[in-house]
Amino acid sequence: MVNRMKFYIDGAWVDPAVMKTVPVVNPATEERIYDVAVGSKADVDKAVAAARRAFETFSVTTREERIELLGRIIEAYKARAKDIALAISDEMGAPMMMAERAQAGSGLGHLMSTLQVLKDYHFEEKVGSAIVVREPVGVIGMITPWNWPLNQIACKVAPAIAAGCTMLLKPSEFTPTSALIFAEVMHEAGVPAGVFNLVNGLGPDVGVAMSEHTGIDMISFTGSTRAGIDVAKRAANTVKRVSQELGGKSPNVILEDADFTKAVSGGVASVFNNSGQSCNAPTRMIVPAARMKEVAAIAKGVADKTKVGDPKAEGITMGPVVNRTQWDKIQALIKKGIDEGATLVAGGPGLPEGVNKGFYVRPTIFADVTNDMTVAREEIFGPVITILGAKDEADAVKIANDTPYGLAGYVSAGSVESANRVGRQIRAGNVNLNGVPNERTAPFGGYKQSGNGREWGKFGMEEFLEVKAIAGANPS
Repeated sequence: MVNRMKFYIDGAWVDPAVMKTVPVVNPATEERIYDVAVGSKADVDKAVAAARRAFETFSVTTREERIELLGRIIEAYKARAKDIALAISDEMGAPMMMAERAQAGSGLGHLMSTLQVLKDYHFEEKVGSAIVVREPVGVIGMITPWNWPLNQIACKVAPAIAAGCTMLLKPSEFTPTSALIFAEVMHEAGVPAGVFNLVNGLGPDVGVAMSEHTGIDMISFTGSTRAGIDVAKRAANTVKRVSQELGGKSPNVILEDADFTKAVSGGVASVFNNSGQSCNAPTRMIVPAARMKEVAAIAKGVADKTKVGDPKAEGITMGPVVNRTQWDKIQALIKKGIDEGATLVAGGPGLPEGVNKGFYVRPTIFADVTNDMTVAREEIFGPVITILGAKDEADAVKIANDTPYGLAGYVSAGSVESANRVGRQIRAGNVNLNGVPNERTAPFGGYKQSGNGREWGKFGMEEFLEVKAIAGANPS
């Protein structure tokens, strides 16, 4: 039984300093399913003190000890994967198949890929007369979002463990249970006391306390650009390292010689996956202007076949968005798109047909969008696609880069060479060519207002390592 009224600090489940709770709502039913305790600065102080004590010993553990520990975490995670998936489905509305394979599965994937990185990584190298060593940063404050809860927890916690850091995790208050189960996984795996700590809480309380805390050496944050800016400002006073993965408005460039049926259908399906709640979703589809009607028809066909409904029901491909606030925001932006003159091809405002409750959004397609429209510039974070027309390849690249974001980009073309030529011109941290998915061992992160850090593979682990030069340690 998951204990939602306690925090995990110093290897034990403890009561909050002051008991305060918030409700957790099932987005499919709009009903409160339970309450969860949220913490305060006092809880953060307690967790940070535990992490600092633990860092003295955990930071000097051997590679072999950390390999063994990650192996135990992986086995304990596997045993709880179905519980994690069910919690994610209940709290954020992911269809069960997606919750099991993609949501819970991504957490396991990051744990396993990090284990391999740790086995092969070189922590020391000779540079002239010096030896350059990579050491753990220290105590890490981790703030994670609700849209991919275990993916984001695992791709922070696993490399921090591998690097020899200790940590305090604040998961989203909208999806607390999967994080609490993860804490149980860490306990079951025998993670030393104080190495991993969890305090649930709200951003203005726990998030602020972490960002400003003198005992935290680094903040690893995933969330909105607005919140990320606030975290960075608060962290600046203590000159702590801040690694951020923030919002996105990713372009999906489809060139003239691409397989349009495949490229358009795949792009639409990718956005509708997770109800559009992915920061790297290819929400701006950029196509040859002369083929706008053809593209719109293909996109509409995918939208019309998308099955929206109860995440626990068979055959459902899209569940609700996470909460009322998000639903209201998405509805306002859909109406804004109509008001600004975009052509509504599919979907639109209101609930899908046959649905009378829950935070469900109609799979929505806008055509004839220009890049100055609100729906082309703001991150909607819902199942809404904008189709923009480009005069030629150069114009497509210009439109793709005309955004304050730079998390991801997508290119489809008749050849890898053509796709790669355009992909290299897109100002984004990740570019996917011809529908190939992200490589989990390659870096993930953004340019511009999409962030400044990198996660995944060795690049993610290096975020949690300091670089020290020891001159004279390698005499010639």
